[in-house]
Amino acid sequence: MASGVPRVEKSDQEWRSQLSKEEYRVLRNKGTEPTNGEYDKFYPKKGYFVCRGCQTPLYSAAAKFASGCGWPAFDKCYAGAVKTHVDNSFGMRRVEIVCAACDGHLGHVFEGERFTETNERHCVNSVSVRYVEGEPDPGLTEAKVV
Repeated sequence: MASGVPRVEKSDQEWRSQLSKEEYRVLRNKGTEPTNGEYDKFYPKKGYFVCRGCQTPLYSAAAKFASGCGWPAFDKCYAGAVKTHVDNSFGMRRVEIVCAACDGHLGHVFEGERFTETNERHCVNSVSVRYVEGEPDPGLTEAKVV
């Protein structure tokens, strides 16, 4: 619980029984879904997005923005909800983002594109998150991760 987010640990069999094949491929095997997923062009005024694997709140609806990249984009996450790892696959350096609670693969974070004031774009797979109407538990604050 170093990040302040309670850890969620499940066996591979538990993950497979809970997630669809595509959700499992992306969240547990670090896959990437095709562009224009369920939440790419979805811009709710209120609510928040949780990890589809463990239901941990990750992003507010207010943090979502139109980047034109083909995947949902957020400029900040709830403090402590997302961890980063350097990803050197495919002959390039990227920064992978994962759920701090269950290590589910969310996507990658990019800096320096100047889309928003935070200068950070979390490029997230739609199948990695789920939208929830309403407000998360009070006390969650938003922060940059890089």
